[in-house]
Formats: sequence, C-alpha cells, structure tokens
Amino acid sequence: MKRAKTVSKKTESGDGKPVISVIKMKKTCEDVCQILKSLSHPQRLMILGHLLNGMRTVSQLVELTDISQSQMSQFLTRLKYEGLIQSERQGKYQYYSIADERLVHLMTAIQNSYCRL
Repeated sequence: MKRAKTVSKKTESGDGKPVISVIKMKKTCEDVCQILKSLSHPQRLMILGHLLNGMRTVSQLVELTDISQSQMSQFLTRLKYEGLIQSERQGKYQYYSIADERLVHLMTAIQNSYCRL
C-alpha cells in the first residue's frame, strides 16, 4: 500500500533558516512599517507592554511608566489613531487596551527575542 504524500508549507530552508515570502511581505509592507514606527519609541513600547497585561486608565499608565500626564495623553492619542489601542468608558474612567491581536503576537516575539535575562 502506497503512502499518500503530505503537502506542507516550507518554513525553513535546508540550512535551518526561516523562509520569508517576499510576495506576502509586499502586500502588507506599509501596514507593518506603520506598526514598527509606533513601536520605535521606548515610552510607547512600554505603554503597549503594560496594556498587554490588561486594561489600564491614564492614571495607572502614568504611575507605571513615570511619563507625565500630558505626554501620556499624546502617546495614547497617537496609538489610538493608529489603531493599536482602543478605549472604553467605564463610569468616570477611560480604560485603554490593545486593539489588534497581531500586536500581542508581535510584542511577544519581541520579548522572546530581545528580553531574555
């Protein structure tokens, strides 16, 4: 009895390096560049890191990051405009959270690659 061939996507080259599809990248290059620009500021990166742990108010983020209230508001406005975070009013407080699940995966990959102790 013959075995059926299984077709799998090639994820590594013969030398163990990942294979990158330039064609796929070309379709999303602009979007990825915008996200990476947002992550390129240390304080915005830290804000997003805190939001990965759950919803936070402006006051909570200010306390966690030592960023001034006015600067925090500017960062949050930009991140919200770029679609990376969202806000929700609960009572008298505005809570911020991650809006795009892909950002969770990207931040996890950054932490796994660059934040080893």
